[in-house]
Amino acid sequence: MSQVQGKTTEKFAGLVDHLENTLATGRDVGASICVYQHEVLVADLWGGWRDEAHTTPWDRDTLVNVWSTTKTMTFLVALMLFQRGELDFDTPVAKYWPEFAANGKEAIEVRHVMNHTAGLSGFQERVELTDWDQATSLLAAQEPWWTDRTLTGYHAVTQGFLLGEIVRRITGTTIGKYFKSEVADVLGVDFYIGLPESEEHRVSVVIPPPPEDFSNDAPDSVRRRTLSRIDEIALAPRERSWRAAEIPAANGHGNAFSVATVQQVMANNGHVNGHRFFSEKTGDLVFQRQVGGVDQVLGVDVSFGLGYGLASSYSPVGPRTCFWGGFGGSVIIMDQELGLTISYMMNRMDTGLMGDTRGNEIALLAVMAAMS
Repeated sequence: MSQVQGKTTEKFAGLVDHLENTLATGRDVGASICVYQHEVLVADLWGGWRDEAHTTPWDRDTLVNVWSTTKTMTFLVALMLFQRGELDFDTPVAKYWPEFAANGKEAIEVRHVMNHTAGLSGFQERVELTDWDQATSLLAAQEPWWTDRTLTGYHAVTQGFLLGEIVRRITGTTIGKYFKSEVADVLGVDFYIGLPESEEHRVSVVIPPPPEDFSNDAPDSVRRRTLSRIDEIALAPRERSWRAAEIPAANGHGNAFSVATVQQVMANNGHVNGHRFFSEKTGDLVFQRQVGGVDQVLGVDVSFGLGYGLASSYSPVGPRTCFWGGFGGSVIIMDQELGLTISYMMNRMDTGLMGDTRGNEIALLAVMAAMS
C-alpha cells in the first residue's frame, strides 16, 4: 500500500518513488517534499508517520520543527527591511542596538551577523533559550570569540537572537510576529516562529539523531564551545516551551509546502504569487559571495552571500542558486536559472548540523526532472 500522498506533474513523478523508498527503508519516518518551477507547483508530497511508534499518519498540514531552515525566513525579513530603507547591512549593529557595542563589538556590522563572522557563534554562559531577554542581553555583553571578520563560525542558535533583536529594535515587534504579518499571512502559509497553542495538534515532534562526537575537538575549540549543548537541544522540541518561544535560528515550524511557498521569493528574485517583497537589485546582493572557506564550527568549505549559502567545494550548486538547511536533514534550495524551489522537511533527524544525503538526493532528482 502506498505511503505517499499528494501530487506531481509527470516530469517530477520520480519523487514519489523516492519518498516511497525512504519511508519503506526507514531512512524517513515522516516527511514532505515540495517543488515549484516558475511559480507552478510541480510536486507536493507527504507520507509516513508523525511519530516514531508509527501510530499517527503524516498529513498534508502536519508541522515539524525545521531547525536552521528557519534562518532563511529571518534572511527574508532582513532583505525586506533593507529594501524599505530601514536596515543597512554595512552599518554597525550597535546603531540599532546600542548595548551591543560592549566588549569590543562596536565595529561588528549587520552583514557579519548575516554571514556568521561576528564571533558570537555560541553563548559564553549558560542560557535558557526560551528567555529572549536573557539570551539577547548575554550576547550584547559577550566578548567575541575571534576578531578576524573574514573567518566564519556557524552561529547555529545565536544568529536568530542577533538578527531578531536588530529587527525588534527597528520595527518595535518581534521577528516572529513581523514574519507572520508581513510574509506568512500575506502568502497564506503555515510557518511559525513561535508556535501558537492552537496548532499543537498538528505537530510531529522530531526524532533526535545519535549523540554528537566531540572526541577529536579541543575543549576550547570554537566548534566545541558552540555545540556544547547540541544533544540537549536536540531533545528540546519535545517541550511546549520550546515550540512556543521565538528561537529564530532553530525553532520554526512548518512543512515542505509552506517553506517552499515562501522561499520561492529567491528563485523568482523578489516576488511570489503577485507580491513583490524586494527588488531584483536587492535580490542580486544574496548571490554576491561575502565570505567563505572552512567553517570553524561546521568543519567544511562553505560560502555565504547575505545569509544564504552559495556554491562551494562542499556544495557544488549553480552560480544563481542559494540554499540552507537544518540540523538533522531539512533543506531548502532555490535555483534562479531553472526557476526551481526545492523543499524537504522531515521528522527523523540524521547525525550532524549539515544533515545527510536525503535532501541532496531529492534536489538532484528535481533538477534532472526540470532539465528533461
